[in-house]
Amino acid sequence: MMKHFLSVSDVPDISKLIAKAKAFKGSPSKDSILGAGTRIGLIFLNPSLRTRISTQLAARNLGIEPIVFDIGQNGWQLELEDGAVMNGSSVEHIRDAAPVLGSYFDIIGIRSFPTLSNRDADNEERLLHQLVKYADVPIVNLESATLHPLQSLADLLSISEHWNFERKPKIVLTWAPHIKPLPQCVANSFSQWVNAWNKAEFVIAHPPGYALDRRFTEGATIVEVQEEALRDADFVYVKNWSAYEDYGAMPTVNGDWCLTPDKLLQTRNARVMHCLPVRRNVELSDAILDGSSSLITEQAANRVWATQAVLHEILQNLTD
Repeated sequence: MMKHFLSVSDVPDISKLIAKAKAFKGSPSKDSILGAGTRIGLIFLNPSLRTRISTQLAARNLGIEPIVFDIGQNGWQLELEDGAVMNGSSVEHIRDAAPVLGSYFDIIGIRSFPTLSNRDADNEERLLHQLVKYADVPIVNLESATLHPLQSLADLLSISEHWNFERKPKIVLTWAPHIKPLPQCVANSFSQWVNAWNKAEFVIAHPPGYALDRRFTEGATIVEVQEEALRDADFVYVKNWSAYEDYGAMPTVNGDWCLTPDKLLQTRNARVMHCLPVRRNVELSDAILDGSSSLITEQAANRVWATQAVLHEILQNLTD
């Protein structure tokens, strides 16, 4: 049973969770009264489209009442430091806010964002872990400084729907260009889940200077030549991230890393994935995004069923 959903480490059996998500996709109203009388608080510290909407839909499918709260617009700035003298901009301490939220809600989902300036602070995931400590209710990671597990579960669901597993698929995570530095959380999380799933040959391609934290990539083959990685690929996941070692930086990149149809010719008619939002013709070409190889809309739709499976697991734990 699942008490919290912070990372893949909270999942006893990935394949069973994917199967549960598939079952909900086929029958969304299955167990529609399991969550009757329960509330989930969805706390957002940064913008969201797919996570916000898909989580509300998933909750309602199970009879859970979702309540959305935007800290940046509607709440006080939170203080996270223990022993802080609160004579600055922070108005409310997490040690005070979290128990109150725990008294209002049966489950709390939290979405935060890294600073991309203080690597140690981001890696600590202090907000997430202090909610777990002080709220005393199940916590769902709606994206954090280092991970995005709901996205990763939807990604594996999407892959499993397009592969029969008569052989291991070759899955490639490839870095893509962007106009600004982005966090590593989606790439970290996808790497962690694919490695834990252990049903694929997994390759990560990135330019020099863009290596991810080895905590999340251990088990993957890592190359710095995109064409080498794409050869014979079955799935290509495209995502930008900023540097981890030179934290938050955007080292100069030689060559063109934008994925185009020409590059896909060396794959095994690979299906292309991206978590969205996507910078068209920067990360991916229009031809791919609008073509038959794209799984991107399907990935986004699968966010509902992935989240519903997770919430169902948590509800079962609450009621047992």
